Amino acid sequence: MYMSELLLDYIEHIEVEGGRSAHTAENYTLYLERFIEFTNDITVDKISSDIVRKFRLWLNRYKNSNGDELSTITQSYHLIALRGFLNYLVKRDIPSLPPGKIELPKVSRRQVTFLRYDEIERLLENIDTSNESGLRDRAIIELLFSSGLRVSELVNLDKDHVNTVRREFMVRGKGQKDRPVFVSESASLHVNNYLKSRNDNLPPLFISYSNNNEATMTGDYRRLGARSIQRIINKYTKLAGITKHVSPHTMRHSFATDLLMNGADLRSVQAMLGHSSITTTQVYTHVTDEHLREIYEKFHSDTDN
Repeated sequence: MYMSELLLDYIEHIEVEGGRSAHTAENYTLYLERFIEFTNDITVDKISSDIVRKFRLWLNRYKNSNGDELSTITQSYHLIALRGFLNYLVKRDIPSLPPGKIELPKVSRRQVTFLRYDEIERLLENIDTSNESGLRDRAIIELLFSSGLRVSELVNLDKDHVNTVRREFMVRGKGQKDRPVFVSESASLHVNNYLKSRNDNLPPLFISYSNNNEATMTGDYRRLGARSIQRIINKYTKLAGITKHVSPHTMRHSFATDLLMNGADLRSVQAMLGHSSITTTQVYTHVTDEHLREIYEKFHSDTDN
């Protein structure tokens, strides 16, 4: 069987049976279509270690129309998708290359960027809450730092999803997995202040106040989109004089780092972030090393004193 004949079945399999998101399915389709293009759509029984080796070399040399190369981690995603496809063939008893023959390159994790609490305060101090959009922006940043939500989770929230009285609600994250989200008193207060200022009956929690494509174009035209959240954060980062690159995901990093620095255990942080593996959460442990040294220097007795 040709690989292209099995691709759609595999993508439907990872969405329905694997619980992967539509975004993941879209990415896997792109990665596997590149492999199909590279091999001229060979039959799956012809996939070999040598072909995979040549594909890896092709990925390493790949450049798009703008001359941009693929990062090491993006190259890894191509191989992860291919290995997943081969696993699928094994389950269907279709002869092909054993998935274990594909070794993933070692990828060094990038340094995690996070904001310290004083930087968060500076960010918040620069938001003018005298108007509805300012109230919205304050609620967005408070909620991101308070909850550790992914930006995709934040923009999909409706007003009736968030319980500001209990300061707790459920969100559906990656892999269609539900997890509890907790909200601080401050975030709850500012979400309420924003909602009280609204004079509309629109379901989205956060809406656009401009006509410059700030909202998503999915029929729900007033719902604020992820790119707009990035622009909002960029705006206040500059006003606060923060020079590091700050994204919505930086707020999630800041949430996790703040928890760990204040004594939370790694397993609890894993659950609150919605990570399926503790290995993903362990990226934050090296971030807190500096904090541990500060504690050591401050509290450990020196024999010379």
